Amino acid sequence: MKRGELDDLVAYGTIARARSFTRAAAELGVSPSALSHMMKGLETRLGVRLLARTTRSVAATPAGERLLRSIESAVEEVETGLAALGEWRGDPSGAIRITASQFAAQAVLAPVLPKFLLANPKISVEVSVDSRLMDLVRDGFDAGIRWGGNVAQDMVAVRVGPDTRLIVVGSPDYFERNPRPSKPADLERHNCILYRLVTGGGLFPWKLERDGKEVRTRAAGQLVLDDPDLAATLMLAGAGLGLMLEPKAASHLAAERLVHVLDDWCIPFQGLHLYYPSRHVTPALRALIEALRWKPPEA
Repeated sequence: MKRGELDDLVAYGTIARARSFTRAAAELGVSPSALSHMMKGLETRLGVRLLARTTRSVAATPAGERLLRSIESAVEEVETGLAALGEWRGDPSGAIRITASQFAAQAVLAPVLPKFLLANPKISVEVSVDSRLMDLVRDGFDAGIRWGGNVAQDMVAVRVGPDTRLIVVGSPDYFERNPRPSKPADLERHNCILYRLVTGGGLFPWKLERDGKEVRTRAAGQLVLDDPDLAATLMLAGAGLGLMLEPKAASHLAAERLVHVLDDWCIPFQGLHLYYPSRHVTPALRALIEALRWKPPEA
């Protein structure tokens, strides 16, 4: 096989997985136009169409899928070898594409990325904020950040945040009109703001816990939402009781805009984790993982 043919196959594999000429070009360090020219040449030599292009996306054709399956393991070995060479060059480089929930993006990425990017000028990071659980390989992501309980077992996971909990809160205005609940069963007589899960479509269950004892309440109310920021706005406006992550509620509690009720009861949450497929880690992603890795506070 000629050197140019191997380059074209590596480029094709990168495009097919990323589903984007722009992202693949950034990862390979070439221009999108040069990459498009390479693919036209490869398709001409093979005599088949490998990629179906639209104005919004790129996807492998059936012939392209067959080619990808036959070369994928070999291409990954080549990419792993090239990534390993990057460690010898000193400064990590390349593009990283991450999917994160809204809370994860604000709590984990926002405090770290400015300093990280200044220290690593050859690395670029694309963050896609989405509540849905994404398929990293299918959707072209290098890594994701989600709560530990939502990470698939076949992924490598690195903790990037402490365990936390969901607490029950309401506004002072709401409690001027309604008595404070003293036990979980009291929630059945309150107007509770419910959250619909984007993945799966069901309602998030109010399973409160104290001292290892779990109680599932039949919370109900006039509002069902799928956006946590809108839910917080409506809780602050007195529309009902709701569940809020304790770190997100902290400033509102301190300013007395919200009141925490059922103090002994909560919904525990595993901390945020960065996760990625185990096939290989580029030096750029490894550098970001180390920058985000959570370290427990010293006693």
